[in-house]
Amino acid sequence: MTIYDPAHYDVRNSVPALIGLSRTAFMEALDERLAPFGIKSADYIVLVLLANDMADTASSVCSVIAHDPGAMTRKIDALEARGLVRRVRSSEDRRTIKLELTPEGRKLYPKVLAAAIERANELLQGFSKAEVRQLEELLKRILANAAAMDTARLAGKEARR
Repeated sequence: MTIYDPAHYDVRNSVPALIGLSRTAFMEALDERLAPFGIKSADYIVLVLLANDMADTASSVCSVIAHDPGAMTRKIDALEARGLVRRVRSSEDRRTIKLELTPEGRKLYPKVLAAAIERANELLQGFSKAEVRQLEELLKRILANAAAMDTARLAGKEARR
């Protein structure tokens, strides 16, 4: 089934544009809320990924958030200089450098998480819990479609080899 067609596509009100604009609005609002902690929303995301075992290397962080590796190196350097993150050589593969929260990072994380949740709740004002859960499920379906597309793309590359 086709949802959009080029002749009638409203770029400003399409799902991809609205997702992007919503993310930008949240990140900008979050920056304001995180300022007292001396971090930005991009720093917060790194802390979230590490605290929740969603990434453990600079490369995996970049993959999750589609971030430039050079900029990520600078971000990790800054977080390390602040004492929030540390680089640790992997015991399984000495060539791999793992990232982990320091005790200071683990101490800060619940505070910035609470600030982020507070900001998210402000942005979701006027929504019922049921509507938020429905929105979460709809976004998960988009992510599942994207994952299926990635799997098919990778399978196609393998088949051409």
